[in-house]
Amino acid sequence: MSHLRLNLLTGRWVTMVAHRAERPTDFRPRSPQVETDSTRPCPFCPEQQHDVPAVLEHRGPDGLWHQRIIANLYPAFDGDEPFAVHHHGPVHIEAAASGIHEVFISSRDHTAPPEGRTPDDAIATADLLRTRLLQHAELPNLRYTQAIINHGREAGASLAHPHGQLLALPFVPGEILDEQRAFGRFEGGCVLCATVEAESVDGTRIVLANDEVVVVSPYWAGTPYELLIIPRAHAAHLPDSTDESLHAVAVGLQDAVGTLRHRHGDVAYNAVLHTAPHAYVGSYHWHIHLFPKLISTAGFERGTGVMINIVTPETAAGELRQALVSQ
Repeated sequence: MSHLRLNLLTGRWVTMVAHRAERPTDFRPRSPQVETDSTRPCPFCPEQQHDVPAVLEHRGPDGLWHQRIIANLYPAFDGDEPFAVHHHGPVHIEAAASGIHEVFISSRDHTAPPEGRTPDDAIATADLLRTRLLQHAELPNLRYTQAIINHGREAGASLAHPHGQLLALPFVPGEILDEQRAFGRFEGGCVLCATVEAESVDGTRIVLANDEVVVVSPYWAGTPYELLIIPRAHAAHLPDSTDESLHAVAVGLQDAVGTLRHRHGDVAYNAVLHTAPHAYVGSYHWHIHLFPKLISTAGFERGTGVMINIVTPETAAGELRQALVSQ
């Protein structure tokens, strides 16, 4: 059973999940690509799905499922018990890691990119995630759901088949709490609405933009080619978005990854959805962070929390705009 331990130096919870070390792909030598074992069938391919209970499916006109959500075989969060903190001495504080850990399989095609080959692929996955977020929000022990895509071994992917993960937590993680505080103390209204307006006027850090979404290399980007995908329509929770806004963000993410690939090849990346906690009613604006894995985080960054970015956002955005034009 996984459990949580509180880091008293930072005030953030750490999840201890020893059984995930049993996964067959863990602790292999460093490689930029997810290795494929030809002797072991892919558990996410359609022909291997007969015995896997599907939580949700999206079926196309051909009657086949195209996107699917299943339970994670090695969950980091599991169980429905309420969040309760236990003290095992003055500095040892623990809680059960209850919650839900799911995998969303974004394509039947083993070789497809996780963000989808076509806009329709991206839109279908976004609709499926919205449905699941709404269902998570109805469960009393869950306070926040984190959706992520890890593409490439350097980004933490353990299987090559296009997929992402949904982790529903019994607490609000520190990164989201920090963003909530940032929205609360910004005096100009919404910090991301203001960012969209300011970057649209400046233009040097925008990679692509339309009436519904802006993709920008943020002024404060901590890593090379880091991108922020922001819906223009203000909504705290992703499920509150209109279809037009949600679908535009999904396609915007797909286009953003496409520009990175055109510039850097099949780059490993993390795409991280940030939406407001389920019952939160304060100021927030949902968005997606896109982190290409082009460099390693070294000792200074880990020791201080101060990132060193060797490519300015202005340079990164200019190169990616050129990549977009030349695609």
